[in-house]
Formats: sequence, structure tokens, C-alpha cells
Amino acid sequence: MIPDYRGEFTGKRVVITGAAGLIGTWTAEAFHDQGAELLLSDNRREPLQELAGRLGAHAAVADLDTGAGVDGLIAAIDERWDTADILVNNAGVYPRTPVATTDRATVEAIFAINVLAPYQLARHVIATMTRTGTPGCIVNLSSGAAKRPTRTGGVYSASKAALEMLTRSLALETGEAGIRVNSVGPGFAPGSEVSELPEEHVAKMRRAIPLGRTSGPGDAPSAILWLCSSAASFVTGTTLDVDGGRTAGDFTPSGDKP
Repeated sequence: MIPDYRGEFTGKRVVITGAAGLIGTWTAEAFHDQGAELLLSDNRREPLQELAGRLGAHAAVADLDTGAGVDGLIAAIDERWDTADILVNNAGVYPRTPVATTDRATVEAIFAINVLAPYQLARHVIATMTRTGTPGCIVNLSSGAAKRPTRTGGVYSASKAALEMLTRSLALETGEAGIRVNSVGPGFAPGSEVSELPEEHVAKMRRAIPLGRTSGPGDAPSAILWLCSSAASFVTGTTLDVDGGRTAGDFTPSGDKP
């Protein structure tokens, strides 16, 4: 359950990328329920427009894997507002890409959307926040893979590790302006477009989570809203893993062989 922030987000101007995905949709719904004004972006026109229509939000179709696509989203933000109050960099890709068998073009494509797009958007929003004297917030969506790489996802893990370091660096650069920059590492959420997996795999993943369940609609969005709220006014440059303990270490359920 997401707490009631009692009007704290009413009228706040919130940009969410990758909004048509599972976590993006959950996050958009959470901010909408708190009274925020939303600009939602995704490269999938139909689900984005359906979501924006349902929430009364602005929609900006954009392919964030190119600089021109990011520039288009920036233009949409500037057309709507003098600055955003909150930027949620949620868009990302999760291909299975072992380092040894992945070519340079694929690596560049992964880093383009997982690192360069958040960098470019954050850079612009920080400039407008600073110019307007807005003590805003940026939240980047990371992954436990930044800390626990897998044998088949080395490039993805490297991109998320880079995003977490970008988060920390931006926090150092923007603190004096009252801007806070953090990351959230969501847990495994079956049903997203990157986790359409057989039930036996979902069950295996669930057993590897100390709290014994997968991520739901209130988990990552609760962390994102908290990081953007006054309750977290002294929190910047950190990554909050909301994954049921998955990244805490190796876990074997009671009764299983160690």
C-alpha cells in the first residue's frame, strides 16, 4: 500500500519514461493518485496513449535509444513546463547479452537507453531546475544486476552499474542547488515485458527471494514516491533496493539443501 502524502505531490510536474511498462504504469498511477501532473513517455504509442487518457496525463511518444529521440522528449517537456519537479528515468532494456558474445553495436544500443538517455534527460532537467530555483528530485531505475551480475547478462549489469554511479555523481553535483538524485532497484515482477517467463522459472525466482514473494504494484512506486517526498529530504546519492532481500546475499529457503 502506498502512503497518503496528504497533498505533497498535488500539482507537482512529473516526467516518467518507459511509462507503458509494468513498473512505469504502477508509478504513473501512484503519482496520479497523489494529485501530480504527469508527462508520460514511451516508444509504444497505443499503450502509452491509453494510459495517458486514463490518467488525464500528457503523452510524448519517444524512442530514447537515440539522441534525437531524447531531444524530442526534452522539447515536449519544455513546451509544457518551464521545468519538471520530478524526473523518473524508468525506460530501459534487458537483453540477455553475455559480454563475450555481444557485439559493439549491441553494447552501444543498451548503453544508449540505459545510461545515455537518463544522463541526457537529467542534465536538461537539472539545468531547468537550477534556472528556476526548483529543488526537484530525480529517480533512476536501476537493478539488482548492478551488484549481482548474471552469466548471461553482463552488458546489462554493466549498464546498470554505470547508472548507479551516474546517480551518485549527479547527487554530488546538484546538492548545493537543493536537487536530490537517487536510484531504486526494483525486485522481480512477473508480468512485465521483460519477464514473460514460464511459471517454473517464476517459482524458482520466488524461492530465491528471502521475503518469499515477487514485486507488486505498491513496492517500487512506494520507494520512488518516498524518495521524492519531504520524508526523504536528507537522502541523495543512494540506491534503494526494493527486492525482498534478493541482493542482500545468497539465500536458500529453510528445508532446501544449502
